[in-house]
Amino acid sequence: MAKRSKVAQEAFELAEPVVTELGFDLVDCSYVKESRGMVLTLYIDKRGGIGIDDCETVSRAVDPVIDAAGSIDPDFFEVSSPGLTRPLETDKDYNRYAGEKADISLYKPMEGKKSFTAVIKGAEGDKATFVFDNGDELTLGFEDIAKAVRHIDF
Repeated sequence: MAKRSKVAQEAFELAEPVVTELGFDLVDCSYVKESRGMVLTLYIDKRGGIGIDDCETVSRAVDPVIDAAGSIDPDFFEVSSPGLTRPLETDKDYNRYAGEKADISLYKPMEGKKSFTAVIKGAEGDKATFVFDNGDELTLGFEDIAKAVRHIDF
């Protein structure tokens, strides 16, 4: 789980059931001071990516829930995509992108390599499985993965 402020964690817990009911995953929440004031941002995702209409749908549904809580009073509230290169951290992240390629960096080399690209097979608990082009599979514990991001071909 991401490190969140107390306010961000409360907002996450309030918003998660609403976001899930709408068919999205709430992947993170932040509550930070910016030049324009305190900004509460929800980061949502779904297989296939997030568009502006998705952000608007979630914003309209979650805004009254946040307002009703009374304990969270941001100057600005926004909903955003986590971005294409957001690190994969949980089993939900890996399973959401199963079948897609990922760029993996390890803390310690395995067979002389600290980084590789492979297809995500999926994850369970605290382990993720990857498939290489030759069909070989590799299962790693999350504690062995320094960073994993979706592979983007341009």
